[in-house]
Amino acid sequence: MAHQWRGVIREYADRLPVTEATKVITLGEGGTPLVHAQKLSELTGSTVYLKVEGMNPTGSFKDRGMTMAMTAAVEAGAKAVVCASTGNTSASAAAYATAAGLKCAVLVPEGKISMGKLSQAIAHGATLLQVDGNFDNCLDIARKLGESYPVFLVNSVNPARIQGQKTGAFEIVDALGDAPDIHVLPVGNAGNISAYWKGYKEYSAPFESATAGTLPAVSTKTPAMWGFQAAGAAPFVAGHPITEPDTIATAIRIGNPASWDTAIAARDESGGFIDAVTDEEILDAHRWLSAKEGVFVEPGSAAGVAGLIKKHAAGEVPSGKTIVITVTGHGLKDPQWALRTEDGSEVQPVKVPNDVVTVAAELGLEES
Repeated sequence: MAHQWRGVIREYADRLPVTEATKVITLGEGGTPLVHAQKLSELTGSTVYLKVEGMNPTGSFKDRGMTMAMTAAVEAGAKAVVCASTGNTSASAAAYATAAGLKCAVLVPEGKISMGKLSQAIAHGATLLQVDGNFDNCLDIARKLGESYPVFLVNSVNPARIQGQKTGAFEIVDALGDAPDIHVLPVGNAGNISAYWKGYKEYSAPFESATAGTLPAVSTKTPAMWGFQAAGAAPFVAGHPITEPDTIATAIRIGNPASWDTAIAARDESGGFIDAVTDEEILDAHRWLSAKEGVFVEPGSAAGVAGLIKKHAAGEVPSGKTIVITVTGHGLKDPQWALRTEDGSEVQPVKVPNDVVTVAAELGLEES
């Protein structure tokens, strides 16, 4: 029988804190492609897949958590929601608030958000305020608003967000038949590494469902979690918050991650690590994905790929393993980086006259 994807809440309802009576706010998120990365596989000698989260409704993994957060907001009787964002959360919150019929306020750091993401939040009708400060300042204000005013906080400090985001791990196991050996992903506010680890743990052991009783284990193992931060915004690597985080990868430009403790737990319990990659390594990986794998991501999303390439060069990536990398957001979120060459200059189109022979010559074609 044909089955249309219903969004992550209904697809995994027996593993989420919902019931049949829950009014679900969804835009059909989840069910994203798990793409075999042929060139990365050839490079590493392992089987590498990309979990392409840019195929979610607003173009990033944030939609997985936002469907749960907005559903919880409606269930709590909220009339308005608030979030702090470097971009993707604002786009997702605005879209899901519109679907829920709620007002949405977004706090973004001044001058530190890409136009692709800003345009989404505005298009969906959010009230957008640029705060004179960084993301961590925005989140501090958003938390205080949620505590003292009649608005519902939908950042990843809200546990509903993590519940939704853990479904990415479920989908990977369902597609592969078991958990991968290694899961690689960018780390910014650290909700995603925390959520994936939660999902893998829950799928590898009997699960006490509130609606379906005891569910059996689905996978036989859990992966090592490999997280990568931008070098200019790497508080886990430094071992302390970064007061002025700085990186071209706006999605992970965060100096004091909200999910600090759970990310450390994911790293340590899984036998993984959290390391850093430079902006140059991130942009190289960004170009690799577009040019060699056919997957277009925003720079922050390429941090995991940059990390895998870096670790391979150091001889630290085992061969013969199954590796999944989450690429978190679509390239159209932050497209200007695709229009720059490796030396930083802008890409210029080759101008040709209105003549087929000249066009063919420029393309290196000979008449058949």
